[in-house]
Amino acid sequence: MAEEPAPAADERWCTFLRCPLFIVTTSSSATGETGQSILKGLVESNAFNVEALVRPASSTKPEVEGLRSAGIAIRLADTAGAHADLVKALKGVDIFVSAIGPNDQLEQLRLVDAVKEAGVKRFIPCGQRHEAKDQKEEVYNYIKKLRVPYTVRRCLMVATNEVIAGGDAPNILTDLRDIGVLVAKIIQDERTLNKYVYTCGEVLSQKEIIEIVKDMTGEKVEQTTATEEQILRRLEDARAAFKADPGKPMNSSMVYMHEDLYSKYFRADNSPAYAKYLGYLDTRDFYPDTKTRTYRDCFADVLDGKVQKVYAKSTQKYD
Repeated sequence: MAEEPAPAADERWCTFLRCPLFIVTTSSSATGETGQSILKGLVESNAFNVEALVRPASSTKPEVEGLRSAGIAIRLADTAGAHADLVKALKGVDIFVSAIGPNDQLEQLRLVDAVKEAGVKRFIPCGQRHEAKDQKEEVYNYIKKLRVPYTVRRCLMVATNEVIAGGDAPNILTDLRDIGVLVAKIIQDERTLNKYVYTCGEVLSQKEIIEIVKDMTGEKVEQTTATEEQILRRLEDARAAFKADPGKPMNSSMVYMHEDLYSKYFRADNSPAYAKYLGYLDTRDFYPDTKTRTYRDCFADVLDGKVQKVYAKSTQKYD
């Protein structure tokens, strides 16, 4: 297959790169879907010199050329390679923002070692996968064990037309386009150093979301329902399939998905009340002047064709 040309300048935020890792060095004067938003927010804040860490094997890919054409400097290092090479690549870095793939949480353990030795002043681990809490906690605890300066960020979303447990559980929502703007503020704020922070644009239940959609379209929303017993049964089946074939990506994804559904809709873990109990800081309290999009704002853009479906252009690429 012929190699695709690098994206044009006006398309530079639409590149896709598996497991992008963004380096930020403070200035005196990706890319997965979330990574794109973070990169865009960091660059447009004009507060940082932004660089990207890329595997050598990916250095000539069109996606990486797209980053270069956008003025993003590239550092080369393999996160699975030699520790010394990774440390060398991170020398002089002030802030390291990890947008590593959600299935690669534990790969960050090696990053923490390198960040520590390189003297990085703040490490922001990937907060993706609300349900992969065990792996994320392993990373967070390792950061604290090595006493690496950190900020943990959480960016949350809900996407299902299956009404679960009556649809009454409150859920924190953040528009993908707002994540980068908020992250740019979080990582340069001394109040968030060694703290947990969650982004929040709005808090809505499934019922409230459905009513908004009905109101804005005038159409009936097709929906199904699920009980706690049904979700637990699906989770049990998913875990059995994963145990039988742990190497199949879909099997782990199904476990994550059903753990996520149970966590959000039965335990109500994705709520401001629970986040506050755990000690998370709310971006709404820290940055009240930063306007974020509501669900109505987002859905209006969807209806007007101004935004595309999340992951619509992304195809998984593996080195």
